[in-house]
Amino acid sequence: MGETAAVESAFGVAVAAPDIGFAELGLCECHRGQCGLAGRAAAGQGAAVEGGLGEHFVDVPVGVVVGCRVQPGPGAVTEFATADYGARMSLVGRDVEQARIQRLLTNARDERSGALGLRGAAGIGKSVLLDHAVSIAEAEGSMHVVRGAGVESDSELAYGGLHQLLFPHLDRLDALPTPQATALRCAFGLAEGDEANRFLISAGTLSLLADLAEDAPLLCVVDDLQWLDQGSVEALLFAARRFVADPIAMLFAVRETSMPFEIAGVEVVDLSGLAAPDAARLLDDHAPELIEPVRTRVLAESGGNPLAIIELGSSRLAARDVDESDPAEQVGPLPVTRRVQEEFRHQIVELPDPTQRALLVAAADTAAPLATILHVIESLGGTPGDLAPAERDRLVRIDSQITFRHPLVRAAAYQDAPLHRRIEVHRAYAEALRADADADRRAWHLAAATTTPDEAVAAELEGAAERAWHRGGAMAVSAAYERAGRLSADRELKARRIARASQAAFDAGKADRAARLAAEALSLTTDPGIRADAIYTRGAVEYERTSPRADAELTIEAAALVRDTDPERAALTLFEAAHAARHGAAHDLLGRAADLMRGFTPPEHWAPVVAALLGWAELFAGRPELAVGPMRDLHTATRGGHYLMHRITAGFGGLMIADDDRVIAGTEDMLAEVRATGALGWVPYTLNVLAVARLFRGEFADARACVAEGASVSDELGNTTESLAHRSVEVWLHAVSGDEARSRALAEEVLPRARARHRVNAEIAAWGLGMLDLSARRFGEAFDRLERVSRGPASRDLLVRAVPDLVEAAVRSGKPDRAHGPLAAFRHWAQHVDRPVATGLVLRCRALLADDGDADALYAEALRLHERHGGPYERARTQLVYGEWLRRRRRRTEARGHLAAAVSAFERLGAELWAERARGELAAFGERGDEPQRSGPLTLLTPQELQVVRLAADGHTNKEIAAQLFLSPRTVGHHLYKAYPKLGVTGRTELAHLV
Repeated sequence: MGETAAVESAFGVAVAAPDIGFAELGLCECHRGQCGLAGRAAAGQGAAVEGGLGEHFVDVPVGVVVGCRVQPGPGAVTEFATADYGARMSLVGRDVEQARIQRLLTNARDERSGALGLRGAAGIGKSVLLDHAVSIAEAEGSMHVVRGAGVESDSELAYGGLHQLLFPHLDRLDALPTPQATALRCAFGLAEGDEANRFLISAGTLSLLADLAEDAPLLCVVDDLQWLDQGSVEALLFAARRFVADPIAMLFAVRETSMPFEIAGVEVVDLSGLAAPDAARLLDDHAPELIEPVRTRVLAESGGNPLAIIELGSSRLAARDVDESDPAEQVGPLPVTRRVQEEFRHQIVELPDPTQRALLVAAADTAAPLATILHVIESLGGTPGDLAPAERDRLVRIDSQITFRHPLVRAAAYQDAPLHRRIEVHRAYAEALRADADADRRAWHLAAATTTPDEAVAAELEGAAERAWHRGGAMAVSAAYERAGRLSADRELKARRIARASQAAFDAGKADRAARLAAEALSLTTDPGIRADAIYTRGAVEYERTSPRADAELTIEAAALVRDTDPERAALTLFEAAHAARHGAAHDLLGRAADLMRGFTPPEHWAPVVAALLGWAELFAGRPELAVGPMRDLHTATRGGHYLMHRITAGFGGLMIADDDRVIAGTEDMLAEVRATGALGWVPYTLNVLAVARLFRGEFADARACVAEGASVSDELGNTTESLAHRSVEVWLHAVSGDEARSRALAEEVLPRARARHRVNAEIAAWGLGMLDLSARRFGEAFDRLERVSRGPASRDLLVRAVPDLVEAAVRSGKPDRAHGPLAAFRHWAQHVDRPVATGLVLRCRALLADDGDADALYAEALRLHERHGGPYERARTQLVYGEWLRRRRRRTEARGHLAAAVSAFERLGAELWAERARGELAAFGERGDEPQRSGPLTLLTPQELQVVRLAADGHTNKEIAAQLFLSPRTVGHHLYKAYPKLGVTGRTELAHLV
């Protein structure tokens, strides 16, 4: 008795541990007691048992015997190993996956963050690989582990999954930036507040995990990700994509289903079935007594699925005689998951009826505490002992709660129960749960127990939807409102609830669901307000699915419904219609929206916005004299903070009338605000305005930083249209830098889609390609491209500012007459916007077209304005064309000065083709000129490095920068560490002088 030994496990792994006491062992259930394994066993790795014959491996629950070697004879000594049942089930044949997990953990210990997804069918071994990762992480005590799992019954409870994962660590919330900590408290129901911001919740998740990793490298493991509520999934994936230099590894498992669950931005390993030799090895280890026909069939029907191999190998299929000549045995195989669930169902139906009912209670709410489950069982006439047979058969494990051996066991226990029993169980839960502490869970159980319209239950679900809205769980809001709608007895109430479910579905990124629910709401009601809301949601869907034009058409229809009865809703809808029409360069639709605005008295706070939007319509109709005043007034009205919608309107409008400096100042303030408040949905739009303004100012490195972040956040949000808008601007930026290959490749990828999605920015990309040809002296090609831009649908929008390039291309290609029409429109615009940079561009254009007698003075005046107001790029462009003109008139000294200054400026900006063109003009003097200079130091930084450097130069700490950019402090430090050598500095104290 008490002898200790090492034993070879099912995988050839030696395991040994000290004898640390005894515990009772049950019979070896799998082998039907054939080995006679019974008696007392050490909690470690050694024991003495009575009886037993042969040598084999046994599978029993976690922490009990999985392998034994029995020596025949009285008082035989049995050597055995304890391990997880699942681990020996499917680590066979998973060497590649184990190596990939090992690399992930090693990288995390070396402060290289990483995330990995495991995707596969039920039973394929995902959970076992997660267990393997946890065992490695905990083996040396070198990593901290946080672990959670999705539960199907909780998938509609806002942030339930995140709460499960992070609840043990909520004492760390005070270390987070205050807005993030507040958002998490609201999401978890620990504090009252306005609507929780889902992006702040995501940022808070990132910060909390990063804070945990300060103590020790961290492994975050989440099983059944597809069953987590959407808000929790968004938060975890948001964090996973942003960790760079933190000692954090994130590992997710997701079930393969008919509707794929995307793990966006995370590397995914697809788990297939085991190879034939590995499958045979696992089956033989588990069920060596199978006769050959049955063994062959199990291997064929399991498809290499480890769970199917184990279950089919030990099922009644293995126990019964099989007649291979029977046609019933020759029918094609069932899908593996269905087959395995069927095997579990057979196990369940053989249990006593009270046990089946107890399993149904546990399956109806797997997240319920054990006490609640036992209370419900007893309320239905059962006892806690009813669960014993299921526990004995290893269908469940019972500790502080009840855990099913596999999700398919739970599915079989619930789905195969009669409807009347399921209703009975859900009603019992609803009676057991408190209306205050468990209101949401109670509402869902009531809903599950209700099969006909019931306004009282619908009202409780609507309350659950409102609470979920305050916690920021958009998909939970949608699900609750939809179910409330289904249970509504009143048709108008049903329509209103379904319309709200539609809007919440769109907010959750579920466009198809949103469109379906909006259409249903429209079919139910004639109420103008409800119809306007549903049409508005349909428009938002169409903006992403089809085009901004489709959105504008629908939102104009919605605005017409409520213009005279609901001014607030009408103003919001007209705002959306005008912006969508403008993005799509659909000026006819903007005109229709303007017609509605002209007969409309908006609420006072909307009045300057409506006036500015009417100004847009006037501008695009060619009447800048009627547009500039109200557009400029809006900027003044929104100074010092206002509604974000109003400020973004002022930003876009300011770009159209050349108020670049004011736009940059106002938009930077807005960007700081949306970062601080976590309004991440506004970040791409704000960065779009800022990127274009910096582009016009010649601040190309900063514009690239804006574009990079804007595209990244747009992709994060699934905002395809705004992502294309940013990448269109990126085409222009590659063009101005002279990176012809990247500019053309990106344009080829982006332009076909961008022209349908965001026509204004698509035309910016086309302008960039024309400018690329112009800088490379391909004047004919440049003229053709730029003429199309300057006569295109966005020619009176931002693209009016492409006209100076068109004029230069027309003159250089020998077609000056073709420039007069566009130049006349440009001069009319510039006259009324009355900005020095625009006036300087007009003068430069006139100089290019003028006779020698007039050109000199025009160039000189244009240069004077651009030296004071134009920014480095426009100043260099004016110096270049003036220098070219002077060289052709043999005014060498003056020409040399302007051309050398242009070369220097272009080199600092990283505008290599423009610098080469200017150097070519100097070479025409017979002068070699200086060697090309390195670009300005800021152009050497990546976009994110530049963002971090600028904030650090302003005096922000790493933690403050991390909160603004939704990064971890370690990642901020990593970017600074990479940036310092590029800038030639050794610390942040030197940044302020450099930047």
